[in-house]
Amino acid sequence: MKVAVIGGGSTYTPELVNGFLTRTDQFPLKELWLMDIDPVRLEIVGGFARRMVEARGSPFKVVLTTDQREAVKGASYVITQLRVGQMEARRKDEYLGKRHGLIGQETTGVGGMAKALRTIPVILKIAENMRELAPGAMLVNFTNPSGLVTQALSKYAPDVIAVGVCNAPITTKMTIIEELERATGKHIDPEVSVMPRLPPR
Repeated sequence: MKVAVIGGGSTYTPELVNGFLTRTDQFPLKELWLMDIDPVRLEIVGGFARRMVEARGSPFKVVLTTDQREAVKGASYVITQLRVGQMEARRKDEYLGKRHGLIGQETTGVGGMAKALRTIPVILKIAENMRELAPGAMLVNFTNPSGLVTQALSKYAPDVIAVGVCNAPITTKMTIIEELERATGKHIDPEVSVMPRLPPR
């Protein structure tokens, strides 16, 4: 099974790789393609990802590329975790709200809308490439503003299977678990229902 990560130079990538490494029995990954438009970031983060995988006996191959179409081609899952305009754009989004006396945010308000307007065309292009090069693959969107991006995929690329994910629910879950453990004095397994078993695609 091949998984493509668009935005593979992200600092989220090592955590994602660790998730795959701890679930090799549930998720039979063979090739993990990390794609990024920034070759320097890709080499740094991708090199670290490769060392992580090698340290666990190389259960799957890590491929680095700046070619989005090559990354998507033949993938079963495509994960998007990109930031159009990089961190400079995020700074502008957050200050955009502040200039008008609003909270600076990249997921809601004027900042979130500015990010959505930059991001949605890029994500729809990825969906278009999936339609051509990886028919039947699932797009897992971790790009903010997740709700607006996933809504756009649902409306303008309904033939591409897509889900939107956010770290807020898992953060909330872990906080609840910590409070329950503190209140009961009992350990609660955080792995329960954290990641559903996904069938091979």
